[in-house]
Amino acid sequence: MKTSGNKISQSLLFGLVILIMSASLFAATSIYDFTLPSIDGKPAPLANYKGKVVLLVNVASRCGFTPQYTALESTYEKYKDKGFVILGFPANNFGSQEPGTNAEIKTFCQSKYSVTFPMYGKVSVKGDDQTPLYAYLTKDANPALAGEIKWNFTKFLVDRNGKVVARFEPDVTPDSPQITAEIAKLIKQ
Repeated sequence: MKTSGNKISQSLLFGLVILIMSASLFAATSIYDFTLPSIDGKPAPLANYKGKVVLLVNVASRCGFTPQYTALESTYEKYKDKGFVILGFPANNFGSQEPGTNAEIKTFCQSKYSVTFPMYGKVSVKGDDQTPLYAYLTKDANPALAGEIKWNFTKFLVDRNGKVVARFEPDVTPDSPQITAEIAKLIKQ
């Protein structure tokens, strides 16, 4: 019986090793490895933006930074024909400042701020239910930029190869020289 038990233990250990190895084979290497639902509920792979400079922003409708939607939209309009896109990710992680449904968020963004850049469905950007994209952005994408999201309107700038190259905290507006200079530089690459 002891031999049989050892074989079972060895088989379980071998299976565990294979599982761990296979999980590491599928570890994200860029934002393109993620697919999330669009604001309309359809699968929206970030791979659709390969070759573009991307600004990812966790947004909220009832935040002191919500007026940044105006600057987000104007920055998008300024650079969208040059290979740039903004992706909005509504999140209700901070002070319940994004309580609405995806349909309500979409209506609010379009009617109040004339948002035309792509919006995704509501996600969690921190905590136990953090969406895998934001786990990647805050932990693995770029160790120099790692760290928990502190508030709404945190921005991650991604180069044309899907690599996160800069992070801007909420108080840095999307149309600030700090961000637009980085966007312009990446567009030329």
